Amino acid sequence: MPGPRGTVAVPRAAGLAALRRRTTAVLVAGQILGGLGVATGIALAAVLAEDVSGSEGLAGLAMTSSVLGTAVLSLPFAALTAARGRRAGLALGYLVGAVGGGVVVLAAVLGSFPLLLLGTAAFGAGSAANLQARFAAADLAEPAHRGRAISTVVWATTIGAVLGPNIAAPAGRSVGGLGIPEAAGPFLWGAGVFLLAAALVFVLLRPDPLLTARALAAADGHAPESAESRSLRAGLRAVAASPRARLALVAVAASHATMVSIMVMTPVDLGHHGAGIELIGLVISIHIAGMYAFSPLMGWLCDRIGRISVILAGVAVLACAALVAGTADGDHVRSATGLFLLGLGWSAGLVGGSTLLTDSVPHSARAAVQGLSDLSMNAAAGAGGALAGLVVAQAGYGWLNAMGAALLLPVAALALRLRLRPPAPDGR
Repeated sequence: MPGPRGTVAVPRAAGLAALRRRTTAVLVAGQILGGLGVATGIALAAVLAEDVSGSEGLAGLAMTSSVLGTAVLSLPFAALTAARGRRAGLALGYLVGAVGGGVVVLAAVLGSFPLLLLGTAAFGAGSAANLQARFAAADLAEPAHRGRAISTVVWATTIGAVLGPNIAAPAGRSVGGLGIPEAAGPFLWGAGVFLLAAALVFVLLRPDPLLTARALAAADGHAPESAESRSLRAGLRAVAASPRARLALVAVAASHATMVSIMVMTPVDLGHHGAGIELIGLVISIHIAGMYAFSPLMGWLCDRIGRISVILAGVAVLACAALVAGTADGDHVRSATGLFLLGLGWSAGLVGGSTLLTDSVPHSARAAVQGLSDLSMNAAAGAGGALAGLVVAQAGYGWLNAMGAALLLPVAALALRLRLRPPAPDGR
């Protein structure tokens, strides 16, 4: 039941468990739709970019633009979430993603490459919303079950991520009679799916989980929140004040950058060693399974053995992945194993880092800090993906894996340092 503007009534204890289940169900459904929209649109992005630009060398800029759009848009969505709640932030993210899909289709019809890049950047808002949804699952979760709450929503991405590329071809054929290039069809479908996700979240995510969590915190005697306490500046101060939050931020960013840097060049390396499109697709599917399918296990481990332990496990698995993939040298089974481990280590880093980050900052600063986390992880991935091709061209795929593993050293050092000292009285 709504309270004053920007707040909600405190739910009774008997109804809180039911509210948690309902909130998780809505978030899972939204995540399935959001993941489907992203995966459907992006599947042929490079093909469309090459067709519109007329240059194979510019084909990769569509994906880069989408990643950068996700990073840049994370902050304004986080600011909106901090002020108005999760429902507003998630719904607007999916709506902007839908508009971006429409702009991409228009760019394809007009043959405008700059407009295409603008559209793919806006399309990245759908990914920003998907990322924020994992934190929405943690708003009402009990601290002892927070890892499982986050991982459940991350797991739901598996369905959309697997289905999306498989419906890209039918989506392209479906626009044949509309005067729209076939490679732009998936973006039109992705825009439609984003609209469904926005409507679902806007209508059903009530009461808002973030605003409800704040009401519960106030009822427990926490100090009243101000607009300043929810600002991005306050989020930065919260991270600076908490060693655990700093570890979490670095862990998520480094895990994502390592994963993306190695993953984007693996198809190229496989192709150089004689792999066909079918085999490359299979290896990437195995990688995606490692990313998402085992996230519930990571959440369970977070709650069972601790967040920092899972982060350290993720570092170890990512390092093993880099070793296995980097030394495959044409052994396709070894490459597939390395990519599976790469996805598994990413899952541990994302779930462990996201849970630790939520644990380590005050309620009032969480939305802002979570936006900073998504900005840093996507900015790091964008830089890593852009540099990966240069590293492979100059030094080789093996050295790319070695450099990816080196990014994990600061995470390991910070995590081991925190493991060796007792936590602060407030847990931060």
